Amino acid sequence: MHSVKISPCRLSGTVSVPPSKSAAHRAIICASFAGGTSIVSPIEMSNDITATIGCMRALGADIRISDNKLYIDGTGVFSVGEALLDCCESGSTLRFLIPAAAAGGVSARFIGHGKLPERPIGVYTGCLPQKGVSCSTKGGLPLEISGRLQSGLYEIPGNISSQFITGLLLALPMLDGDSEIRLTSPAQSVGYIKMTTDIMAQFGVYVRETETGWTIPGGQKYLPHDHKVEGDWSQAAFFLTAGALGGNITIDNLSPDSTQGDKECIEIYRRFGADITVNDGKINISGGKLHGIEIDATDIPDMVPALAVTAAFAEGRTVIRGAERLRIKECDRLAAMTDGLTRLGADIAETADGLVIDGKPRLKGGSAEGYNDHRIVMSLTTAAAGCEEDIILTDMESVNKSYPSFFEDYRSLGGIADVIMG
Repeated sequence: MHSVKISPCRLSGTVSVPPSKSAAHRAIICASFAGGTSIVSPIEMSNDITATIGCMRALGADIRISDNKLYIDGTGVFSVGEALLDCCESGSTLRFLIPAAAAGGVSARFIGHGKLPERPIGVYTGCLPQKGVSCSTKGGLPLEISGRLQSGLYEIPGNISSQFITGLLLALPMLDGDSEIRLTSPAQSVGYIKMTTDIMAQFGVYVRETETGWTIPGGQKYLPHDHKVEGDWSQAAFFLTAGALGGNITIDNLSPDSTQGDKECIEIYRRFGADITVNDGKINISGGKLHGIEIDATDIPDMVPALAVTAAFAEGRTVIRGAERLRIKECDRLAAMTDGLTRLGADIAETADGLVIDGKPRLKGGSAEGYNDHRIVMSLTTAAAGCEEDIILTDMESVNKSYPSFFEDYRSLGGIADVIMG
């Protein structure tokens, strides 16, 4: 991979962030379950979305791409007897589709790359064999499943990843009998579960929330629907950070009414002291006098890298808690952000579940590792706004996982980012 040199500068202007990757995954899957043609748009062809498209094709869906639109005909889904599902590095693709393939009675082999084979899938290997599905794994990927999923009671923990809950919610309505998901611990990232049920409802499938989980009527059918994918709050965080660090940035395609859990970040930037206005669907952020705050990241773990950069320039101490899940992402993001910001001159330390950061007016700059993690690279890029010298980051191409046009958008706002050929 190439490295990138980012020169100190402040960003200003208007930008449109990519469509929500989280919403797009769900809409592509729901459309693929529907008999007939649906249109899902707009789409940014990131590596993760490409993985989901490839897996749904392997399960029998017909998906065509034209002008940032996906034309999806699910008439043939589950018509295959067996399938190889390459989830690349996408945890969402893997965890959403294990129950789905089982619901369709497909004998499937799941493979992945990067850190994905090491990420937890034990929730499924614990509950699916009790419901007619054989699971063969040595603890991660590859995973082979066979048999047809049965309806009934599913008792699972809610505090490992909401992706397991989403996977079951997507699959269970297609079974003949009624089912129930009962959580044995409180759910995390609840906004993303709400996103799942909202998008399912758009495709004609409904579940009912209970005090302990959800009841899922069986025998339902997904119906074709043209879905417009909203802007991605998790990608917006990088430019919100750049604005908070003295820039003046308008993001013009975010929904203030979004169910994305990461929407909460806008209030966190306000608490930091950034000046934020929301008007007619446009969000403007500019720098204020930033000060340290306390952040519970339980429901917004993906925001932590960008928030950590903001905290590095906020006067006083910022404490981030509830982010232990970041240790099993594309890399150990708590360790990676501690290493990267320390190299740039920040005062930062890890805790078991978060970070403690004492802000400084400026950082020195220097070289840092990108850890082949899109969120690490994009977050550390925005730190250039407060650095005295250039930042050199490895693994520039890792942004293709979620935001292939990131550096193009960064430069459109006045950012200076030069590829270093290696």
